[in-house]
Amino acid sequence: MMHRIHYAGDSFLTGSDIARALLEYAQVLASVGQAATVEIPTLSDDGTPGRSIILIGPSSQVIAGTEDSAHPEILDPDLVASMASSVELLQHPAGSSSVVTARTRARNREWENDEWDGLDVI
Repeated sequence: MMHRIHYAGDSFLTGSDIARALLEYAQVLASVGQAATVEIPTLSDDGTPGRSIILIGPSSQVIAGTEDSAHPEILDPDLVASMASSVELLQHPAGSSSVVTARTRARNREWENDEWDGLDVI
């Protein structure tokens, strides 16, 4: 069982833990009036693995629903932990910084020469 994320007229499959973490992160970002880009592992309908970059924030309309899949569940505990850490920082800021970042360099090998590497709150 995985989750199908519906976003901006498109949809894709991802792991259940990833989908829950993404929706929780989007909810907290909306509550504090911030936005973030998040790159998550996905699976196309034919089973091809890929990655999707999603902008979530106050006006995001993201829906996730369970879906049976013949493919193994997508797991990314580091990404889930990173989003949970970002949620915690947003809910309980440690100081007056208006920018919160949670970065996972290992999750984004395609962007190695770029500063952006997974999650950024803007």
